[in-house]
Amino acid sequence: MLSEWMKERIAASLHEIHHELGVDKPRDLKINVEQPANMEHGDYSTNVAMQLAKTLRKSPLHIAGLLKDKLEIDPELSSLVREIDVAPPGFLNLHLNWSEWTRRDFTLPPVAEGKAIIEHTSINPNKSAHIGHLRNSCIGDTLARILKKIGREVEVHNYIDDLGNQLADTVVGLLHVPLSREHARFGDFCWDIYSGVNREYTANPDKLSERTNVLHALEEGDNGLAWIGLLVAERIVREHLEEMNAFGIDYDLLVWESQIVREGFWEAAFELLKGTSSFEQEKSGKLEGCWVLKQSVAKTEEAATEEAEQHHMDKVLVRSNGILTYTAKDIAYHLWKFGLLDKDFSYKPFSDGLWSTHQAGAPSSQYGHADMVINVIDYRQQYPQAMVKQALEVLGYTEQADKLRHVSYGVVSLSPAAAEELGIDISSGKTSYAMSGRQGVGIKVTDLLDRMQGVIDQKRSDANGLSSRMIGAAAIRYYLLRFALSTEVVFDLQQATEVTGNTGVYLMYAYARASNIIAKATEDGISVSDILVEAQPKEKAELALIRHIATWQDTLHAAARELSPTVICNYAYELASLFNNFYAACPILKADEATKAYRLWLVSLFQHTMGDALDTLGLPAPTRM
Repeated sequence: MLSEWMKERIAASLHEIHHELGVDKPRDLKINVEQPANMEHGDYSTNVAMQLAKTLRKSPLHIAGLLKDKLEIDPELSSLVREIDVAPPGFLNLHLNWSEWTRRDFTLPPVAEGKAIIEHTSINPNKSAHIGHLRNSCIGDTLARILKKIGREVEVHNYIDDLGNQLADTVVGLLHVPLSREHARFGDFCWDIYSGVNREYTANPDKLSERTNVLHALEEGDNGLAWIGLLVAERIVREHLEEMNAFGIDYDLLVWESQIVREGFWEAAFELLKGTSSFEQEKSGKLEGCWVLKQSVAKTEEAATEEAEQHHMDKVLVRSNGILTYTAKDIAYHLWKFGLLDKDFSYKPFSDGLWSTHQAGAPSSQYGHADMVINVIDYRQQYPQAMVKQALEVLGYTEQADKLRHVSYGVVSLSPAAAEELGIDISSGKTSYAMSGRQGVGIKVTDLLDRMQGVIDQKRSDANGLSSRMIGAAAIRYYLLRFALSTEVVFDLQQATEVTGNTGVYLMYAYARASNIIAKATEDGISVSDILVEAQPKEKAELALIRHIATWQDTLHAAARELSPTVICNYAYELASLFNNFYAACPILKADEATKAYRLWLVSLFQHTMGDALDTLGLPAPTRM
């Protein structure tokens, strides 16, 4: 990685300077190397001289001068950096020899050893997926791609909550709510059943006892209701997998919640927790009979907020009626993820390349035993995730607790226009409207993709190349990724179906344009791969493009460190914009021979880098749009 290599060379020169001056180098010194926004200030710049002024008792300009002299005689750096200048109040600006850069092979820093398990999607298997679920899946899949790009071993899980309230409600609805309407898929039918049963609960609260009966039956297994629940869940999971596959999203393992209970994972976790002072059964009060994970004083004070009641219930792991909470099963699951339980699942193929936990399967040592666990779950689950971390801590697994990462993100809501189109009353004048599965309010993934395909069909003049459906899926995926994770995505149908500006279509079009240029050069007998580059970029558009390409490894490394797909989106959009500026400003195939060769090489370099960025984002790299 170019910036890290520069930091190493600067650090070596600073070591010599401190030795010559007889001063110890500060232990907490952090050398920053960045690209200045103004290209006249160099290709890379560092402010380390200003950080050392107090330690060395010299002016930053003087220290920068000393460092410049050292770097200019560094044999490793001097061939790559053609010019170094000092700028007030103490910046050191480095101008690169780009032809030498092309001959260097920079690599990413070594990654941590061990496996990273990423859990994402984890949709309740009770109805079709909506766009809020899709944001989770796109984020999780992109994080897996990012970590794989930097060389990390990754295992992707999709957790199937086949013992929860949502599946129980759908089973109750299928048994007791009459519905006769045409539906293309079972999940769509259950979408209407689920909202129907919740309306029934509101009208007749006594019906809630049916949910409790089904929950008990699901947990016990080997009964008629349990089999109905299993059949419903499996059918809908297969439809979810089809929905996600359209967006390039896949998994390594399906983990069924029922297997955590029936294979004794919770019993093992329960015994471990009982050996601590933080887990006990309440003897009186509102939670009498419940097994709870006691909060620390700090956590208790933190919970004394408007969400206190919800947090109060989240610490319950076993309810007084014996039903396990989601958090209880999640704790057992995470103990297994880290290889801390003396138990394992059995496994069985579910579909091509995808395995599933299954009591009738075979043992395997392939899964689990993570060094790091990443859970992609929206911000509303922050407290339950903290409870899982706390459980690891009270059991003494502090190292594993430190390596449990919750990637939190803002939910997807509807813009007033989208809400009105779905028949929602928008007279309140709110800026966004929440989706609600219980009320049947939301945009199904397949409906959105159908709509997007229609928009692409209308806008494209050439039906060759990628199918409209693939282009539409890529546009939706990028739309859900480009917002900062903490941002609530206010979903607007018109905005989501745009194909210009900061969109996935814009990125793919730039890649296709580069491919077309290279194809035309090949037809003219020019082999781009054989071009030897000796020249420096002469035009600003050339320099701006190559400078940005040079930061690709830094961007990947930053995205992996921050666990943020948005970092890649921002990079890719700027890369596409710089390439299009270069294309507009600099003739390529009509330039003189020497200039044409250089610019074709630059187009090829862009194509390779953009292709890598598109692959990381899970978007196709089309040679023709």
